[in-house]
Amino acid sequence: MRKTLMTLIAGATLLAGCGGSSGSSSSQGTQSVPATTTGPANPAHFAERVDNPWFPLLPGMKWEFRGIKDGEPSHEFVTVPGETKVIQGVTCTVVVDKLYVKGRLHETTLDWYAQDKSGTVWYFGEDTAELNAKGKVVSREGTWLSGQGGAAAGIFMPADPQVGQTARQEYLKGHAEDHFEVLSLSASVKTPAVSSHQAILIKEWTPLEPDVIDHKLYVRGIGVVKEETVKGAVERNILIAFHRG
Repeated sequence: MRKTLMTLIAGATLLAGCGGSSGSSSSQGTQSVPATTTGPANPAHFAERVDNPWFPLLPGMKWEFRGIKDGEPSHEFVTVPGETKVIQGVTCTVVVDKLYVKGRLHETTLDWYAQDKSGTVWYFGEDTAELNAKGKVVSREGTWLSGQGGAAAGIFMPADPQVGQTARQEYLKGHAEDHFEVLSLSASVKTPAVSSHQAILIKEWTPLEPDVIDHKLYVRGIGVVKEETVKGAVERNILIAFHRG
């Protein structure tokens, strides 16, 4: 039976609300998102901006990362320009992501997020373009938009993350099937931009790449500060600068 995005929102509320506040691993609080949904969202269930403390996307915010991509040095810039896009009647925040590899623009992406009134952040899609050395688009693999071609929005960050929570972040069969699980609420992380002993550690994976597992660390008030592949080819991204806007 096909479920609407409204069913997903109800699931998100359950996900955000269950489980204790302990940072220890527990099966309590685990709640997964229904696997199929293509129904329209109800705009009345969404807030005007994304201010979840673990994944804030307020106008003017900027993140700068250094890392490794495909074995080469990478430099990434993520910005919130203050623009919006309406998807399935929901006003989504636009995030611009530019990835440079060996000093050359390798990939540009527009991501679209919206926050429901419980505080859960939803991922509504992305428009991604991989460029060759001449700046020509050679691939748009991974592009998807909720409500089109069977694609559906997923949960990106719960309102109140708890250890053991798991959900699907995105869905377009065969193209976008990322999932996450909260592993810790008290992880330690240190980067040139920030250090914390109360970071959230999240595991990400996709059935499309069963031999790859990524870990991401989030710091309150900033968002993601470090991400690295812990299974699969070595990739890493570390926050070196952050501007609150």
